[in-house]
Amino acid sequence: MGKIIAIANQKGGVGKTTTCINLAASLAATKRKVLLVDMDPQGNATMGSGINKNQLERTTCDVLLGECTVEEAIVRSEDAEYDILPANGDLTAAEVSLIEFQDRDSRLRSALEKAKNTYDYILIDCPPSLNMLTLNSLVAAQSVMIPMQCEYYALEGLTALLETVNQIQATVNSELQVEGLLRTMFDPRNNLANDVSGQLLVHFPQKVYRTVIPRNVRLAEAPSHGIPVIQYDKSSRGALAYLALAGEILRKHEDATLVGNVS
Repeated sequence: MGKIIAIANQKGGVGKTTTCINLAASLAATKRKVLLVDMDPQGNATMGSGINKNQLERTTCDVLLGECTVEEAIVRSEDAEYDILPANGDLTAAEVSLIEFQDRDSRLRSALEKAKNTYDYILIDCPPSLNMLTLNSLVAAQSVMIPMQCEYYALEGLTALLETVNQIQATVNSELQVEGLLRTMFDPRNNLANDVSGQLLVHFPQKVYRTVIPRNVRLAEAPSHGIPVIQYDKSSRGALAYLALAGEILRKHEDATLVGNVS
């Protein structure tokens, strides 16, 4: 059964969508079956996967409103070799319509129930705010990965997000855990970045990934070409970092499976 990971941060511009696209591609490169679910009305994960968000017949919006199944809406990202449940601006309307549904916070979880048996990993790209779409994502997920820049306001935003995760865990999704904290756009020459990184390691020693995503021009350029960085420049520091992150995640999950089997 597949692992569902929501990639979330209430603060925008922290590399959330970049992480979704490139982690999906890196996991797919290891021959894992991957589904990327775009839950952001901006549709950046869709466009960054080489899919034109303005020419979609079915989207995440249709799935949430029960107008089609996940399988009917999925599009293949041929270059990146993963599947995507795409999104565009229609998703904004879905958020308003969801208010009318009694099960409004668990629509995505129900929709992905069958897909869990098809994929090894399902990654959900959340919008950069706490709204009905983010809530659906966190209710559907088993864990949440939090990309964050090591800057002044990062810890404050992290605290707010962790409170949200705890509330959801206590009320509607007892499975939800913090998958890990990912340091993104990291510049080791920046003293503040090093200080914040150090604080993260002190306060969350078991949750901070060893892999650090650097500031990288090739990583920033790849989305304009509609391909992940490992297709754009597989030898770039950005590509190597996301491949390393995929390896770290796979090892973590394989170790957890071994422990579970032994116990």
